[in-house]
Amino acid sequence: MRKLSAIAIATVSLSLTTVSAFADQLADIKQRGALVCGVLGTIEPFSFTNAQTREVQGYDVDFCSAIAKSLGVKLELKLIATAARIPELQQGRVDILAAALGWTPERAEQIGYSDQYFVSLTKVAVKRSEGLKTTADLAGKRVSANKGSTSEMAVKKTVPTATTVTYQDAPAAFLALQQGRVDGLALGEMMLVKLKMQAEATTPIDILEPPVMHEYWGLGMRKGEVGFASHVNGVLQSMEKSGEATRIFDKWLGSGTQYKMRRDFKVEPIKG
Repeated sequence: MRKLSAIAIATVSLSLTTVSAFADQLADIKQRGALVCGVLGTIEPFSFTNAQTREVQGYDVDFCSAIAKSLGVKLELKLIATAARIPELQQGRVDILAAALGWTPERAEQIGYSDQYFVSLTKVAVKRSEGLKTTADLAGKRVSANKGSTSEMAVKKTVPTATTVTYQDAPAAFLALQQGRVDGLALGEMMLVKLKMQAEATTPIDILEPPVMHEYWGLGMRKGEVGFASHVNGVLQSMEKSGEATRIFDKWLGSGTQYKMRRDFKVEPIKG
């Protein structure tokens, strides 16, 4: 019994030691003099390599930079793969994630999320010649989507009378729209904007409102880091109030860019 108690005590002690290693991340970052931010580096305009300077830049990078600046430390970017985002964070290889990290209940059980700093919209594109004006006009229509995607599920939920027709990838789903085999294409707004520009001369399309799905992106942090999370959210809220968050959006996604998107969200807690 004594031996078992000793083992139990040692186990608890080890657990406490492990937790305490990350218990004051804010102080650790300041002492280190650097904030390590995990980004994907392959998704323009969020984080990508500038062909001229060879530096990684983008929407996500600017938010990481603002947080590093608020702490008075330098920014270190670490390029990570999509599947490695949460493991890299949990294992302490990065301090924070700015990597297209949409909120899901499953992820929220593993890591902490900041307030939303971007909202990704899933919308439906239609051929302009068909005269469809709103998402509600898709009732009884055929809508293409990537097989097994959240876009497919979003159409089924938002327009239950529509028939979803799935394809292996976005180009195949778009081709089906161009050839008239479907009436609409459900996809992320960013991709739809690019397809719209590419097809304007041959198959003009319109992107319907309202969206069929909102995906809320937050900065990822380790659970239990209350001080760090509070600081990050404070910075985000300050950026919203000062207009800096809007300026970053306009810089990378706004009317002066190829995407010509409108900011219909604000920094606020994710309502999961």
